[in-house]
Amino acid sequence: MSRTAAIHRKTNETDIKLELNLDGTGVYEIHTGVGFFDHMLAGFARHGLFDLKLQVQGDLEVDDHHTIEDTGIVLGQAIKDAVGDKKGIRRYGSSILPMDETLVMTACDLCGRPYFMFSGDFSTEKMGDMSTEMVREFFYAVSYSAEMNLHLKILDGMNDHHKAEALFKSFAKTLDMAVSFDERITDVLSTKGSL
Repeated sequence: MSRTAAIHRKTNETDIKLELNLDGTGVYEIHTGVGFFDHMLAGFARHGLFDLKLQVQGDLEVDDHHTIEDTGIVLGQAIKDAVGDKKGIRRYGSSILPMDETLVMTACDLCGRPYFMFSGDFSTEKMGDMSTEMVREFFYAVSYSAEMNLHLKILDGMNDHHKAEALFKSFAKTLDMAVSFDERITDVLSTKGSL
């Protein structure tokens, strides 16, 4: 069974083409025009073992907001499409991940009900060419577009680069766990019978 999705979304602000394979090996080809964001998404693909092809043309002459937020919307939609009917998947995932002095925690539930919680602070306005505030906005967009319950917490840390990178990698590990199959689950993991 192929768990892939290909999405093309074009607006007056962005033109995004994305291909996702949930059962990949961590191969990626990413061009968003925002170098630090590319670095974060590369970590997501590699550490989640997702294959990701992404090409974004955004209105970077304005700022990076639309490029990053809309990429989150498209990635969330791709996750939702690729995971399919959710039969046999674990549904829940969580990860506590260290990166040098930083420690982060993420947890998700692919329940079909979007909800987003973020706890943590950054001390700089930008990391490379990416606005620091866009870390939260990206994950918010992913969670609502994928219809997942997503919690992210920065438990400790000083370096903003480490905090952001740890969040992207921890989210990757969390999602990989949630979309993985468990042979004991023959339908969907819910007493309702649907997700």
